[in-house]
Amino acid sequence: MEAQRPASVLYVRVVPPPPEREWVHAWKPEVPGISEVFHARFVQHAYPKHTHDDWTVFIVDDGAIRYDLDRHERGVGSARITLLPPHVVHDGRAASEAGFRKRVLYVGTEVLGTHLIGRAADAPDIDDRSLLSLMHRLHASLRHPDDALEAETLMGLVTEQLHRHLGETTPDHRGSSDAAVAGTLRDLLDAHLSEPYRLSEAAATIGASTSTLSRAFTRSFGIAPHRYVVARRIEFARKRLLSGEPVATVAATVGFHDQAHFTRHFGRHVGTTPARYANSGDPA
Repeated sequence: MEAQRPASVLYVRVVPPPPEREWVHAWKPEVPGISEVFHARFVQHAYPKHTHDDWTVFIVDDGAIRYDLDRHERGVGSARITLLPPHVVHDGRAASEAGFRKRVLYVGTEVLGTHLIGRAADAPDIDDRSLLSLMHRLHASLRHPDDALEAETLMGLVTEQLHRHLGETTPDHRGSSDAAVAGTLRDLLDAHLSEPYRLSEAAATIGASTSTLSRAFTRSFGIAPHRYVVARRIEFARKRLLSGEPVATVAATVGFHDQAHFTRHFGRHVGTTPARYANSGDPA
C-alpha cells in the first residue's frame, strides 16, 4: 500500500517580534548651526501646542503625521521634508494607529534667518528628491564626531537648497576662481589634519560659503574635502603604524576620535585592519 504523503506546505508565516512601540534618541552634533538631532518613533504620544527658538527640519521615515501650524491643519508622510519655522505655534500626532518614525534637525536662525518665517509657515512641506537624498546622507554622517566635516559639508548643501525653496539664494562673496579657493582650502585642511577643523572656520577665513568651498574643492581636485582629509589621515597613519606605534595611539594622533572609526576608514582605504597592516611585513 502506498504510503500517505504529508500535506504540502504552501507557506510558512514568520511573525517578527513586536518592535518597541516608542523610543527617542537625541544628541548635540559637532556641526555649527545644528543645535540638536532628534530621532524618534511615536504611536500614542501627541505633541501639545508649542514653539521653538530654532527651525525644525524633519523627514518621516515611516507612517504619517498630522499637525497644526499657525492654526492651519496639515499632514505629511514619507518622501518629503517639512520645515517648521521658529516662534510659530504647532503641534503633532500620528495620523494612524500604526504611529510614525521621524528624524529631526533643530537648526539655528543664524542658518535660516527669521525673515523667512512667513514663507515657511505658508508652505512648510517640500517635495524634492534631491534634497531628501541629501537629508538622508546628512543624518547618517551626524552619528559620529569623526564624520563632522562630511556632515558640515552636507549641511551647507542642505541649507543652500532650503534657501532656494524659500525663494532666495544664499549670499556668497567669493572673489576668486575655483582653483584659488580650492588651493587655499587645501592648505588650511593640511594645516589642521590632526584636529577637528571645521569647514565654517575655513569659510570665514576665505570669505565664501561652505557649499561654495565644497564645490570648488571637488571640481578642482576630484574629491570632496572630507574625503580628502580622511585619505590624508590614513596616509600618515600607515607611516606611523609601520614605524611601530600602537594602533590606538596612531588613531588619536592622526585625528580620529576613536579606534573603531579609524579601523573602519582604514579598512576602506587599505583593505585590511590597522593591526594586520602593521604586522604584515615579510620576515624573509
